[in-house]
Amino acid sequence: MAAFLPLFCPVLAAIAPALFVLVWSTGFVVARAIDGVADPGLFQLARFALAVLLYSAIAVATRAPWPARAQWPLHLLAGALLQGVYMGGGYWAVAHGLSPAVMALLATLQPMFTALIAQRLFAEPLGRHFWGGMLVGALGVVLVLAPRLSAVGPAALSPLVVGVALLSVFAITAGTLVQKSSISAANLFSSSAIQNAGGVLVCGTASWLLGESLWQPGLALWAALAWAVLGLSAVGSTLLVWMVRRGSAARVSVLVLLAPPLAALQAWALFDERLGALQIAGFALALGGVLLCRRRRETRP
Repeated sequence: MAAFLPLFCPVLAAIAPALFVLVWSTGFVVARAIDGVADPGLFQLARFALAVLLYSAIAVATRAPWPARAQWPLHLLAGALLQGVYMGGGYWAVAHGLSPAVMALLATLQPMFTALIAQRLFAEPLGRHFWGGMLVGALGVVLVLAPRLSAVGPAALSPLVVGVALLSVFAITAGTLVQKSSISAANLFSSSAIQNAGGVLVCGTASWLLGESLWQPGLALWAALAWAVLGLSAVGSTLLVWMVRRGSAARVSVLVLLAPPLAALQAWALFDERLGALQIAGFALALGGVLLCRRRRETRP
């Protein structure tokens, strides 16, 4: 398998951004799919526990080296933030009244936080194209979500729900940056096994404290769980960590801007939620903003 990696990596690098956005955007569909069949904490607990087993099996099968014991706390922290707090918190907020559209819009704040912090911590250069692209992309996301946002009354949301949603955005920001620390040299599969264990700890504790018990086995639940493990965790989260380790944390995280427009398209295809001309224009703006952000910084004389 190792012999094919030099040939495979350039291909993966070329398709990874598009594949990541397509997979990542389906998280909003999963959050809606489990409504009424499973409590969010229990669902994420099962998801991350299965992901631990999956990544561990891959690591053992490929004879991947495991991180030094001294590094495990940092891997657990990265997973607790990226898997447990961000994904668990986002699903909880959606389950308690926050629309997926609003959650998606809040998540677009993450690239801005990441860019600002990464510039300080890792001296990542950010030129005019990046900031211009961020503004254009954010405007596009607002246009795509505007009709759905206007239907959500702020008074209907409790401060706790909004606070948890914002906390989840800060968590993915911090978790993305931890991936750029000393753990970036660790094997991706063994590291992911440990990181998902961090998600298990967070979601297991939250589920126990909240007294969650809703779990109704059926096609909807098993299909959502299978996609969450194999699609969102095995593909989406792995691509996110892989891209962050290989490149700029700010430019990778800005891909999140495309998830809400794609989620809106999926809602149109699956739930017949129509897109107007303003939303289509917003999707084009978001795509253009991402392309601008991913351009190389202008060469200074």
